Amino acid sequence: MRDSYGRVATDLRVSLTDKCNLRCTYCMPPEGLDWLPKPELLTADEIVRLVAIGVERLGVTEVRYTGGEPLLRRELVDIVARTAALSPRPEVMLTTNGIGLARLAAPLAEAGLDRVNVSLDTLERDTFKRLAHRDRFDDVIAGLAAADAAGLRPVKVNTVLMRGINDHEAPALLRYCLKQGYELRFIEQMPLDAQHGWSRKDMVTADEILAMLKAEFDLRPDDPEERGSAPAERFLVDGGPERVGVIGSVTRPFCGACDRVRLTADGQVRNCLFAREESDLKTAMRDGAGDDELAARWIAAVATKLPGHGIDDPAFLQPARPMSAIGG
Repeated sequence: MRDSYGRVATDLRVSLTDKCNLRCTYCMPPEGLDWLPKPELLTADEIVRLVAIGVERLGVTEVRYTGGEPLLRRELVDIVARTAALSPRPEVMLTTNGIGLARLAAPLAEAGLDRVNVSLDTLERDTFKRLAHRDRFDDVIAGLAAADAAGLRPVKVNTVLMRGINDHEAPALLRYCLKQGYELRFIEQMPLDAQHGWSRKDMVTADEILAMLKAEFDLRPDDPEERGSAPAERFLVDGGPERVGVIGSVTRPFCGACDRVRLTADGQVRNCLFAREESDLKTAMRDGAGDDELAARWIAAVATKLPGHGIDDPAFLQPARPMSAIGG
């Protein structure tokens, strides 16, 4: 799938549900959101069919299951197993908040899951409750340990720093991940919250994150040629081999090398995380469209991808859907 700027989409992000069992302030309000009605969600068979089209016909080589919270999807282990059985076999990954991972890490690894990314924004229990509006810190820590024990390595930790809330924890989070053998990635807060309360002045930038880390660690850029289309700039910590990543989606955009395409839980193709338009595969599929037609619709959707997300454009408008309804 090639867009008009020559970028080829090989990384498919699939949202399995818009529901989540946390209420992180940068994503949704404490009271939650109106979830999609179950009939609107793709079934497990529909998900696997679309993923198979992507892998077998359209050149997708990486499939990442996201949410909302994908561990809330009851058929997750089966979906992972059926995805891993496709030919050619894609790399199968999962992004999760970690709640329930202690129970599911081993079955997911056995089903064919290759890697996992777990969100952890703080090492302080009270701060976790303040950010997530839930007292589930221990569950996340247990989920990380279970993923490591199940061989889902490297276990990656995703952290969003919030000014005046957890930004002072950057060095401590890195020390923790180095000790546990996890790979930490800091992510700039993006304008994808349901409340539309994001502001640039409140965002902790990549430069600020690196300055905090460099005050306590020796950071050297990793081989930039190995980055490719990866979103994270990676740095060797104290000479390596351990690394830390920084994803500067706002201040250091990597749109020119983007290889991602997204499928929402209700069957909409999004060619960019910040896209204002979607292409409906679910309705066509339920109306009897064959694989050739679905593939053609998908190709057409990717072809119209814009050159960048446009956050710095004065005319930028935040997507109507929040992150929980798009998938990471």
